[in-house]
Amino acid sequence: MAILNILDESDDTLRKKSREVTEITPRILMLLDDMTETLHKAEGAGLAAVQVGVLRRIVLVEAEPGQLYELINPKIVYAEGEQEEVEGCLSLPGQWGYTRRPAKVTVEALDRGGNKITVTGEGLLARALCHELDHLDGVLFKDNAVHMMTKKEIKEFFSEKK
Repeated sequence: MAILNILDESDDTLRKKSREVTEITPRILMLLDDMTETLHKAEGAGLAAVQVGVLRRIVLVEAEPGQLYELINPKIVYAEGEQEEVEGCLSLPGQWGYTRRPAKVTVEALDRGGNKITVTGEGLLARALCHELDHLDGVLFKDNAVHMMTKKEIKEFFSEKK
């Protein structure tokens, strides 16, 4: 396994639409493993393949430690409610903003074995699923932000979390 380089917003690749995975090959499995190692090292809640320069519809979401979802060709099939919370992104280090997302989502995808799976999430998991799936279409969280935080607001927000 390898730690992959996470692209930042200066890389135009992040604005491209990812292609569907048509076959789960050993290369795709290695990508999933490398992305998992990269996500854990970066201590993020999710990672899309495009963020490591691979334009494939693959995301990882780990909103809760130890509950990793590997999603191939994911699609949101149900959404309800609304939540507005602070988001950040591994590809936009130091940037934080408030986004509106559904309160609850259901995603259908394939797992690493090619089996169809369904993941339903609320709260942080719903936000992380939406955030990562946006990446697959070249959308960054700040594109949907209702307010990007200033440095002062970020400092105050995180000092209150301690």
